[in-house]
Amino acid sequence: MTKIHCNMITQRSIEEGAAMEKGKTNPDYFEACSICEMHEDDMKKAGIWKNTNIRVTSECGSVIVKAIHATQYVPPGLAHIRQGVWANQVVPPRTQSTGTPQYSGFPVTIEPAPEEKLKTALQLVQGSVGLWKGGE
Repeated sequence: MTKIHCNMITQRSIEEGAAMEKGKTNPDYFEACSICEMHEDDMKKAGIWKNTNIRVTSECGSVIVKAIHATQYVPPGLAHIRQGVWANQVVPPRTQSTGTPQYSGFPVTIEPAPEEKLKTALQLVQGSVGLWKGGE
C-alpha cells in the first residue's frame, strides 16, 4: 500500500456544528466528523477509494477516518478533517506560545486502511486516557 504525505488542516464546518448540537455521541456527529476530505489526485496516488477507511498519522498519533472527495477547495497535498474528536487524535500539542494547539498546517502521512474500523467518539476519548473497557 502506498503512503502519501500531506499538510493537514482542521476547521469547523456547518455539518460539524449542526451535528454537535445533537451531541458528540449522536450518529450525525460521527458522520460529519469521522471523515477526511482529500483531493482526488492524492487519493489516486495513494490507491485510496472514495468512502473507504484511511489511516492518518501525525507526529503525535493516528486515527482511522473515511476518505471522501473534497466538498470544499482542497488542493493537492492538503487534507482536511473537520474539528472534533477524530481530528484531535492527530493535532500536535504545540501552541507556539498561544495556548492553542496547532490545528492547521501540520504534516501527516495518509495510507489506505480498508480493513480497519472507525471508532466512535466515545471509544476515541475513553481510549486516549485508558478508560475504554469495550471491545474493539
